[in-house]
Amino acid sequence: MNKMKVLIIFGTRPEAVKMAPIVKALKNDEEHFVTKICVTAQHRDMLDQVLRIFDIEPDYDLNIFQSGQTLTQITCKSITGLEDVIEEVKPDLVLVQGDTSTVFSGALAAFYHQVKIGHVEAGLRSGNLYSPYPEEANRRLTGVLTDFHFAPTETSRSNLLREGYDDSKIFITGNTSIDALKWVIDENYRFEDERLNRISFENKKVILLTAHRRENIGEPMENIFSAVKEAAEKNKDVEVIYPMHLNPKVREIARRVFKDMENVHLIEPLDYLPFTNLMTKCYLVVTDSGGVQEEAPSLGKPVLVVRAETERPEGIEAGTAKLAGTEKDVIYKEIDTLINDEEEYRKMANAVNPYGDGKAAEHIREAIKSVML
Repeated sequence: MNKMKVLIIFGTRPEAVKMAPIVKALKNDEEHFVTKICVTAQHRDMLDQVLRIFDIEPDYDLNIFQSGQTLTQITCKSITGLEDVIEEVKPDLVLVQGDTSTVFSGALAAFYHQVKIGHVEAGLRSGNLYSPYPEEANRRLTGVLTDFHFAPTETSRSNLLREGYDDSKIFITGNTSIDALKWVIDENYRFEDERLNRISFENKKVILLTAHRRENIGEPMENIFSAVKEAAEKNKDVEVIYPMHLNPKVREIARRVFKDMENVHLIEPLDYLPFTNLMTKCYLVVTDSGGVQEEAPSLGKPVLVVRAETERPEGIEAGTAKLAGTEKDVIYKEIDTLINDEEEYRKMANAVNPYGDGKAAEHIREAIKSVML
């Protein structure tokens, strides 16, 4: 039997987390697959952290990262570097994941070489081309080039069908982020930052805050932080942990709004391992992140999504998440309700996670075999 040669391309921390289970699944099936890995290193340090956690050794590393890089630079460097890799590997299938510039570049480079493309986490849509930016456009553009769409949910499949994609090329798999969580959650985990170890997660209602989206920088982020601040001021059993994004504009707003607040902990960004273990200990998550909207519900944590739109409506429909927008009063009201109304909290915490059974990578592997072997 001829083995299928698969080239897996990713470049950021979230992509690495979600591709790691697929790397493992394909490498564990050497009878059918020869698996090669190429990282663009659109992220560098954050990417390397995940590679270490999952013990993944890339076959090719384009190392494109540079401080202050633009979307154009990321895209051009990725396509140029991937051209040489694809010509050398000569893959039967290229796999990309998600919505970054690396994803679109990987799909375009594969298309230019007439290599079949599999898109992991296909079909997510916010309906607004500029929110999230540039991710919504990257997803749609990648979809046009894709041969096999690995959709995490029925909603994602419906989005693809509505856009005219062939149903026989769409596979509902669940989301590989749920697979990845099983590798890293540790009930006895201790943090390197002793401030986190000193927090009484059992006796305090700890809010984990993450905020970084381009479209939220400015007044929306001021509103988000101000709402969280008010909740922390008015509820003495609340503590807030905010791993600050590296963007200097984000940090300036955070430091100004949360200045001198003893129950708000502004910490440095966390690696994937401590972040997921922090998420499982906290009471509530307030976020504008995409991946966190999937991970937190699988850990039984209610999520308030502080964005105008989300490309992950499944959590909202299932009741594990609420779309709170970016208006201060609305966000504060939602936080206050979840802190002080036990019934409302239980409804969200006990809602069924809509993102799969934790075997998405296996489902993707078997789907590939069904259509390619």
